[in-house]
Amino acid sequence: MITAGTSRSTTSGVVSRAPGSVRAVPRAKKSLVVATVNVNGVRAAVRRGMQPWIDERQPDVLLLQEVRAPDEELRKALPDYPFIAHTEAAAKGRAGVAIAAKTDFSAVRTGFAHDAHFETSGRWIEADVETAVGPLTLVSAYVHSGEVGTPQQEDKYRFLDAMDTRFAELAAADGREALVAGDLNIGHTENDIKNHKGNRGKAGFLEDERAHFDHWFDELGWVDVQRRAAGDVPGPYAWWSWRGQAFDNDSGWRIDYQLTTPGLAAKVADVRTDRAPTYAERWSDHAPVVVTYRG
Repeated sequence: MITAGTSRSTTSGVVSRAPGSVRAVPRAKKSLVVATVNVNGVRAAVRRGMQPWIDERQPDVLLLQEVRAPDEELRKALPDYPFIAHTEAAAKGRAGVAIAAKTDFSAVRTGFAHDAHFETSGRWIEADVETAVGPLTLVSAYVHSGEVGTPQQEDKYRFLDAMDTRFAELAAADGREALVAGDLNIGHTENDIKNHKGNRGKAGFLEDERAHFDHWFDELGWVDVQRRAAGDVPGPYAWWSWRGQAFDNDSGWRIDYQLTTPGLAAKVADVRTDRAPTYAERWSDHAPVVVTYRG
């Protein structure tokens, strides 16, 4: 269960601290590197080569989705991060989201306070932390993939409705910026899916799903920092099927996002999608989205 710095807890969540760890002081330079990635099973990602990427990139914060591992295995997989907040799904081997940081959290929350339906889904975790660019609420989110006409799609819509409420609350928070990142399993515009024509009417590109993004951006003021940086162009995609030639042909989806409140968006210095050089060098079917923020 969540053990410290907690304002809401469940039996599926944990905050762990590496033995001997102490509260870290943000780097002297005024920057914060945040990476989000769906690891498609953290143990498999480590076997395939995630650690060399961490060694090269050195993110201050890692936001992970589809962890699919118990707390002790996640701790082993992330030896460079003394502070980890993690919530597993009740169904073992499914979902799971985590926030790994080099600075301790002042509070951790799992699920949505206004909708207990997702309390053990392993799809939403947030942490308050002091950073080099100011106080932040960080969120790692994993939205359902869904399937039209199924209960899974109904759960997806209910989750998106809960996100609407939480996005509004976070946007209204006084004195604290917010960042929501993760695998949101929706392409917002035609630029976000290579084969957008073939995916009309399918989960992940439904008008009702995409309308939530419009609400977040147009009405609540949230910023898609990767799209702002890339401009009105196709991609950059961050997910490709393992099957066929999708990766080699760059036939992908941009469903991995970093969404921020306006004050944090103004601090973006660099945005990158770390696409593997070759299919053989992939350690997940998703690529990390990495953003550097400066104070």
